[in-house]
Amino acid sequence: MPRISDIATLLEAIAPPALQEDYDNSGLLVGEPETEVSGVLVSLDVTEAVVAEALDKGCNLIVSHHPLIFRPMKRLTGRNEVERTVMAALRAGIGLYAIHTNLDNVAHGVNAMMAEKLGLDDFATLRPAKSTLSKVLTFVPHDHLDAVREAMFAAGAGSLGDYDECGFVTQGQGTFRAQPGSDPHVGSVGQREGVEEARLEVVVERWNVGRVVAAMLDAHPYDLVAHDVVHLENDHPTAGSGGIGSYDVPLDWAAFVDRLKTVFGAPMVRHTAPPEGPIANVALCGGTGSFLLPDAIRSGADVFLSSDFKYHEFFGTEGQITIADIGHAEAEGGISQWLVDQLSVLKVGFPNFAVLLSEVRTNPIHVS
Repeated sequence: MPRISDIATLLEAIAPPALQEDYDNSGLLVGEPETEVSGVLVSLDVTEAVVAEALDKGCNLIVSHHPLIFRPMKRLTGRNEVERTVMAALRAGIGLYAIHTNLDNVAHGVNAMMAEKLGLDDFATLRPAKSTLSKVLTFVPHDHLDAVREAMFAAGAGSLGDYDECGFVTQGQGTFRAQPGSDPHVGSVGQREGVEEARLEVVVERWNVGRVVAAMLDAHPYDLVAHDVVHLENDHPTAGSGGIGSYDVPLDWAAFVDRLKTVFGAPMVRHTAPPEGPIANVALCGGTGSFLLPDAIRSGADVFLSSDFKYHEFFGTEGQITIADIGHAEAEGGISQWLVDQLSVLKVGFPNFAVLLSEVRTNPIHVS
């Protein structure tokens, strides 16, 4: 039977925790990592009703998109919904795990799910993530180049977007003089040696640097390995905020609104003045997306789809873009089923537990 830590590993493969925003609180919020998991319940939010549902269905781990504990807690007295829910989970022995903005920021996550629902093609990240890439380089004797390179690739180096095993090799000569007490791979103690070496460079996502360097050191023949880790400011080719896609056959405004209501279950769409022409390009962001409005305008999109726009944020876009706000829960609602599908595939090594979709409506907003 899997442990909570095993499920966390599966989730972190879907969306690395390093991609969450600084203000976020993703990860294991309640529970002990070594607890065996009898079942997983997936929900957009965690409420007392969701905890009760998990208990009734025999699930002792709830995976939610939104973290229940978002602001610092100084006491547990049951004075509000969050405290009562945490206390209910603790009493029932139910763990709580949130996969929030890290799932927003991966290329295949929330925004890709929204784009798929809308039928958009050529999906790309709207605002690429920065400061997420590093370059690892080392110097390897020619007869060990393939072994070291394969080890680094296997650990996750050289994988970016639709490409993997990306690296660069140059040739040169390395020199060293082994001191007493050393165990040189070639040459003799006290003698300067020159070795024909390859300089191997690979790009690595920062959260994989430790694993890649460890694999490199393990495969390298030298007892003291010269290597550099350089942090890059390059945009990540796939990770980041929001997304943009296009229609091969543009839609008129009425057809687009009808599609929004149908695929997202949105009872209403708040919007600025509709675009004058057909809609070919759509920028979007799950959850609260007003911070990406300038990016959406620069992208040339006809419509920016998101939620939680304030009244004054609707001003100033005339002739540039149409804002369409369908509601927070409506925009992200499909991610729960998506997570159920992902975990159901990834749990192959742990067949003896269920992954269930919550049936509780957690959206507190009603439209009359």
